[in-house]
Amino acid sequence: MSADGRVVGALVAVADERPAPGLVQATLETAHWAGDQLALAELDSSRERLARAEVRALRAQISPHFIYNALTAIGSFVRTDPERARELILEFAEFTRYSFRAHGEFTTLAEELRSIDRYLTIERARFGERLQVRLQIAPEVLPVTLPFLCLQPLVENAVRHGLSRKPGTGMVSIEARDAGAECHITVEDDGVGMDPTTLTAGIAEVSGAGSDPADDPGQHVGLSNVDERLRSAFGDRFGLVVETGLGSGTKVSMRVPKFHPGVRVSS
Repeated sequence: MSADGRVVGALVAVADERPAPGLVQATLETAHWAGDQLALAELDSSRERLARAEVRALRAQISPHFIYNALTAIGSFVRTDPERARELILEFAEFTRYSFRAHGEFTTLAEELRSIDRYLTIERARFGERLQVRLQIAPEVLPVTLPFLCLQPLVENAVRHGLSRKPGTGMVSIEARDAGAECHITVEDDGVGMDPTTLTAGIAEVSGAGSDPADDPGQHVGLSNVDERLRSAFGDRFGLVVETGLGSGTKVSMRVPKFHPGVRVSS
């Protein structure tokens, strides 16, 4: 029987004569075991559907802003620098191919960083020298598995919410280092930052109807989504850590185990 009361299967035992008490007990225990396995399978299926829904929500929330800005930036080069426009179109095509792929709940850090590099290439075309990027990536952690679109939204937030509102030059720093059984990843910007209490309240209310649009819920959705998927994949010890303050920039950190049962990249 499923969680909603539907009968999803039946186990039948047939005997030529009156069954012994031991057979009856064995049949009941087998039925309970089979029911538990069906319940676990249904739970796993529900988690997969939820994970896919969360990725779709993240795409819907973040990607349209980038797509609009990317096409605008590419359009500005069509007449003045056609070769640059062509290169940006190819980068944009590869970025969207990765972001909207139809399979795989997980990816590697290397794949996520490749997509981030394409994203930043297009954003640098838009911001010019205003956008500076610093990478510190330990080669040994590149194969680490993490949830699909887990790191990319943090970089998008750093540019969109941190640096686009800052006058002058801004820096986005991405670091991934080896920490024994874990990989430690940080995305940091020296942008405008925000009030930590506003951030906490925004994340708590992100699914409610009373959020204030002035609080920029897009950022809250991205952080909340990534945090939930990290915890779902690896456990509650592996959520996001956000450090921010008004005028002090924002630093988002995550820990990813190098190996976790059931977590792998689909072929």
